[in-house]
Amino acid sequence: MRPRVLVAGIGNVFLGDDGFGVEVLRDLDRAGLPPWVQIADYEIATVHLAYDLMGGYDTTILLDATPHGAAPGTLTLTSATDTHDLHGDAVIRLLRLLGGDAGRVLVLSCEPACVDGGIGLSTQVRAAVPAAVRAVTELAWGAHPELPVKEKTEV
Repeated sequence: MRPRVLVAGIGNVFLGDDGFGVEVLRDLDRAGLPPWVQIADYEIATVHLAYDLMGGYDTTILLDATPHGAAPGTLTLTSATDTHDLHGDAVIRLLRLLGGDAGRVLVLSCEPACVDGGIGLSTQVRAAVPAAVRAVTELAWGAHPELPVKEKTEV
């Protein structure tokens, strides 16, 4: 079965909370996702992600640490058309330049507490990882009624 959903972790594990997406992917690997879901760790290789999206997915879920001015550890679900984060926007712009279509693109982001040099998540962001895993799992299965994707939805 061709994967219809791509869950992509992006960020830099050497910058503290910027490794949020990678940490969520580690837990998702054990979450029992349906066979139509592919998970991939892109870290800072967003150009590679854009090329992979050329293969065509119905839905792409990007996992990233992105400041929105909320309390650290706050999860926010947005449509990629509503994001203004460096990673997500760069991927979508490059994909469009290449003539590709990623289908529905969602960004599940976490408000970072610290993106200074260092490996490991802050206490607040680490505490948000299980909720992020639940949200992605429910999105992948197609059922997440309490998270309608609008301009911004805090999880």
